[in-house]
Amino acid sequence: MIPTKVKKPLVLSVLFFLPVLFLLFLYPSKHNYNPLDIVRNDIAELYDFQTESGASVNLENQLTVLGFFGENPMDDATRALNLKELVYDKFRGFKRFQVIVLLPESAKTQAKALKKELNNFEPLSYWTFAYGSENALKKAYASLKTATFLNADLASDHIFIIDKERHQRGRLDDRTKTQKENNSPVFGLNCYNVLEVAELKNKMSEDMRILFTEYRQKRKGNFNSTTRRADDILNNENN
Repeated sequence: MIPTKVKKPLVLSVLFFLPVLFLLFLYPSKHNYNPLDIVRNDIAELYDFQTESGASVNLENQLTVLGFFGENPMDDATRALNLKELVYDKFRGFKRFQVIVLLPESAKTQAKALKKELNNFEPLSYWTFAYGSENALKKAYASLKTATFLNADLASDHIFIIDKERHQRGRLDDRTKTQKENNSPVFGLNCYNVLEVAELKNKMSEDMRILFTEYRQKRKGNFNSTTRRADDILNNENN
């Protein structure tokens, strides 16, 4: 029989180290190491957009979540609320992270009201509303790889991940394990539906974490750029 004086520290040690060992066991298998795919290179810089104060915005050297909320952003505030609660709140404060929402000039009044509503939770230090012409909005959207289109009011339910080099990130193969086993046709994921809570919580959150891990490894000098699907990336970058 183990003495009582020994038993308590032993149990506490097991309770502490068991989760740590479990995580160490899982880490190599989960992150060994599949970077987030590049689905399109050289996304257009945002030279034609400015903030309400006239400041410029840029994608270069930033990890950006890019959205388009149209002429009437308050009419469907669900886009903004989902983006804030399910994406922005998880990653705010990460190095070089930002959310940029592009809007037409006519949306300034509603955007100000929307920003005030969002600021009721906390200041949006890493979130920027930027304004441009209708042509600038259409040009920016056309530079992205997506099968979706801007609505008549220049809004979209889809948001995009852009890396520091202005590459659009996503998944070249978004099939489930079962679909792969059944040899279903390959389909990708180039953008994320901001109205689909499950897609933001599961797929987009995971993809963002993978991208942050990639840049963290790059800073440490141990990122291997020849990992998963390099040939697929080259074959798809101009599609």
